[in-house]
Amino acid sequence: SMSRYDRAITVFSPDGHLFQVEYALEAVKRGTTAVGVRGKDVLVLGVEKRAAAKLQDPRTMRKIVKLDDHICLAFSGLSADARVLINKARVECQSYRLNVEDKSSLEYITRYIAGVQQKYTQSGGVRPFGISMLVVGFDADGTPNLYQTDPAGTYYAWKAHAIGRNSKTVLEFLEKHYTDESNEESIKLAVKALLEVVESGSKNIEVAVLTRGNVEFLDDEQIEKYVQMVEDEKAEEKKEP
Repeated sequence: SMSRYDRAITVFSPDGHLFQVEYALEAVKRGTTAVGVRGKDVLVLGVEKRAAAKLQDPRTMRKIVKLDDHICLAFSGLSADARVLINKARVECQSYRLNVEDKSSLEYITRYIAGVQQKYTQSGGVRPFGISMLVVGFDADGTPNLYQTDPAGTYYAWKAHAIGRNSKTVLEFLEKHYTDESNEESIKLAVKALLEVVESGSKNIEVAVLTRGNVEFLDDEQIEKYVQMVEDEKAEEKKEP
């Protein structure tokens, strides 16, 4: 029976499944939605923000974090697991700087994160990290990169991607509308994609924009501006027969 094979993390089922890893992927699908878009010379991360309780400090609920001056990530899944993995990645960024006297490439740090996630699928007494991550940053030559990792430890590069709840809907939207014409368009695309699945506009969205040498977390007014643009466009489309 299936139940025997999902007890231990290191045991394959007869048809080749590692159930605990698959369950971790399910945990990601229940997390808040996150979107990443790679533009010509901009990178955009957007996440769905759960409404904060009245007495709660919203600063403690961030889903987009900096790993280094030139690298940001957004995650979906279990926040506590993410915190542990983010700390490991931050330490790796700094130790790379110490050893090599240069900042790490985005692929290097993504491979490190995926390596840690993989390690937690192959030894007893541990469980997989219940998170996927979208990692963005610029390489030394100015090339923008967007990578995604998952609990199995695989990682891929994307032009645009979505993880978390309803990510399938968002991904289909991104596939249909992807463009890298201008930085403005890329930011708008990320906001528009999130609004496909997020209720009630800018209050529930967090957005970070990376350009070379700069990471900017958009404030509510800036996000509201993009939300308004998107809604105006939708209204225009409805008018046209």
